[in-house]
Amino acid sequence: MKAEERTVNGVAVVDLIGEIDLQSSPKLRELFQAKGKAKCPRLVINFTRVPYIDSSGLATLIEYYQTSRAFKGGLALCCLPPRVKNVFEIARLDQIFAIHADEETALTSLSATA
Repeated sequence: MKAEERTVNGVAVVDLIGEIDLQSSPKLRELFQAKGKAKCPRLVINFTRVPYIDSSGLATLIEYYQTSRAFKGGLALCCLPPRVKNVFEIARLDQIFAIHADEETALTSLSATA
């Protein structure tokens, strides 16, 4: 798994690339811990190039979600492929995370809360 970071209209965007599993979750956790320490005000995570996520990946996202709530950070997920989206739905995390079909909608949702 790789992560590419960029900024769009003042919002941090992380493009994840590759499978998110037990092997790659520690790298993702490091990225999210840095975002948490920096109190990143708004973050979009783009899953366009993520073919698979397992429970360790979900746990890493939940951990960041909880961290960001402490400093009122905005978080949105976007572009989940059907297989990945299905994992979120089975775990009922689609009721916790703001999941958007495309990046533009995710960015707009966070800009509205700024």
